[in-house]
Amino acid sequence: MKINDVDLIWLGHASFLIKWNGKNIYFDPYKITNSEEKADYIFITHEHFDHCSIEDIEKIVKPDTKVILPSDCMSKVRRFDVDMIVVQPNKEYNVDDIKVLTVPAYNTNKDFHPKDNEWVGYVLNLNGTRIYHAGDTDVIHEMAQLNGKVDVALLPVGGTYTMNAEDASYAVKLIKPKIVVPMHYGTIVGSIKDAERLKELLKDENVQVLILNKNE
Repeated sequence: MKINDVDLIWLGHASFLIKWNGKNIYFDPYKITNSEEKADYIFITHEHFDHCSIEDIEKIVKPDTKVILPSDCMSKVRRFDVDMIVVQPNKEYNVDDIKVLTVPAYNTNKDFHPKDNEWVGYVLNLNGTRIYHAGDTDVIHEMAQLNGKVDVALLPVGGTYTMNAEDASYAVKLIKPKIVVPMHYGTIVGSIKDAERLKELLKDENVQVLILNKNE
């Protein structure tokens, strides 16, 4: 998927590769192939094995990779001897040419992702193109602060540990992005039916729902 000068590729589950300005930017690499390009930046939302995967980080890391992560992921990533930028929710950071806003990511009616853990989603501003990776989250009131400030929202729909499709449709109405890409399905929980359900729920809204194929 291409938007402006940004290429966005879904690698499965909650994992994405963004190619921008000659750089490779990864979100939560998980179960990726050995053929993926090396990372300039890796953004980790939280420490669960399917988001902070040492096996997958090892496939793409290089000496000058920068890893952006919550503090409880540091012990895993430290073995790679790379620059780590530790983040907290509700903060703004400049990572070289990337403007970063951290958004809280937590459960409201389940206990898998406690708010007190200070796990995050990210909004990356790539020369004016704003991409929000929500991380593992339910619908939260903080999403309303993103209203009209996001071009592409990557939202979980698989349920059990995160939002389901119905929840995600409500999140879209809070955020009002231009494009929505469903994620967090097809590997551990959920299926493409969840992504299709989100698209159906939003058919009358002023938003484009794109169901990406893996590695597309």
